[in-house]
Amino acid sequence: MDLKFAFAVNNEGEFQEKHFGDADKYLIYEHDSKKMIFIDEIINKNRDIDENHGSEKKGNAVIDYLKKVNVNVLVSKQFGQNLKMINKHFVPVLIADENIDNSIKFLEQNVFPIYKELRIKDSDYNIFRVKNGVLR
Repeated sequence: MDLKFAFAVNNEGEFQEKHFGDADKYLIYEHDSKKMIFIDEIINKNRDIDENHGSEKKGNAVIDYLKKVNVNVLVSKQFGQNLKMINKHFVPVLIADENIDNSIKFLEQNVFPIYKELRIKDSDYNIFRVKNGVLR
């Protein structure tokens, strides 16, 4: 099984202190069992759907949008109220590091628990946290 990650970033390609659904764009990477490979950069066309945090309409739009590009892991500095919707479809990963390259390298080397989560479950995935060099 290949993993496809969507990293929530701003227009400069940096992590931001916003909820996943409010990102300017998503950097799409695929893990091919050895390394992360950059696939695409897609604009978050759903970010302005609804100004209300936790909007079900916006949550469903983001889910549908990312499912169409076969993403199965979401990486962000923050997730909002829609996390309960998101983790039914994707493995959410909260990161603390500001540097996207560091986060990509870390996940590349510590991807086994995410693979395992997707293999043993079909929905309601656990949230993973990357903090101080540990994935839990």
